[in-house]
Amino acid sequence: MEYRQLGRTGLRVSALGFGCGSVGGLLVRGDHKDMVEAVARAIESGINYFDTARSYGSGRSETNLGIAVRELGAELLIGTKVDLRTEEMHDIEGSVIASVEGSLKRLGRDRVDLIQLHNPIASQRRPERGWVSVDDAETALQAFEKLKAQGKVGHCGINGLGETPAIHRFIAAGLADTTQTAYNLLNPSAGQRVPRGFPFQDYEQLIDRAVEMQMGTIAIRVLAAGALSGSMARHRTAAQGVGPIGTSASYAEDVVLARRFSFLVDEGYVDSLIEAAIRFVIGNTAVSTTLVGLSNMAQLELAISFANKGPLPAEALDHLNGIWANLATD
Repeated sequence: MEYRQLGRTGLRVSALGFGCGSVGGLLVRGDHKDMVEAVARAIESGINYFDTARSYGSGRSETNLGIAVRELGAELLIGTKVDLRTEEMHDIEGSVIASVEGSLKRLGRDRVDLIQLHNPIASQRRPERGWVSVDDAETALQAFEKLKAQGKVGHCGINGLGETPAIHRFIAAGLADTTQTAYNLLNPSAGQRVPRGFPFQDYEQLIDRAVEMQMGTIAIRVLAAGALSGSMARHRTAAQGVGPIGTSASYAEDVVLARRFSFLVDEGYVDSLIEAAIRFVIGNTAVSTTLVGLSNMAQLELAISFANKGPLPAEALDHLNGIWANLATD
């Protein structure tokens, strides 16, 4: 397993991270035995970063991860998140502190390595969508700093979603140690320029801006919630309904677009679209860790094997530009 620096935190994280969210669902809806075995296998493979959140299964992901880690007696890096609810925005500092205390209790830990603001960031607060303003985000980060001084968190970050200018403005302020970033074959704009007329949100090379600020970068939605498998089928443990982030208006539309990348399989660059999706993101060395959500052990084994194959060949990457150009002209 390859390890990379997580920005200025001093932490070295595995290039492949273990996503404990609701989309894959293993740590939310899986059987206890399967959860423990998957965490153990991930650690054995060299994965050392596990990502969870209060909102994943209303705390079940944190609870289940904490139980698995204690059963295994494992040492690993854990990141969790604070998602401010509408009723909590009147007292951001108090709500942040209460949320972190709850997460620590569920995880069974005195300290978490990384705490992140889960809410998207916008120029103005939009509570109906769960979006916070830049000022709100700054208040949340100030609360994180207080928790850091108490030894309850190691480092702090944001979820780089919302309005692109607002996210860039916040990153430029230099308050956060890390950012999560939606980055995948359907929408690569967080990691590179996209053609004029590109149909999806342009994150304007957010990853590069974060690196300039010595922030760690955590890639999310690597598989576009599963759409980059090119199939509508969902595992029984996975979330059965998923809203896209930064791509089409529906999951079904994303699946159709994903099939445009089938040439990577047809021409022998990869064995599957999922392999292409994971290797594309891991191939960007500016990404600190690539989170993959999982439903079962088989998916974990595949993710490990794909990550260990390294980046896509340069020739394959050259062909991708044509696909993105076509998206811009459709």
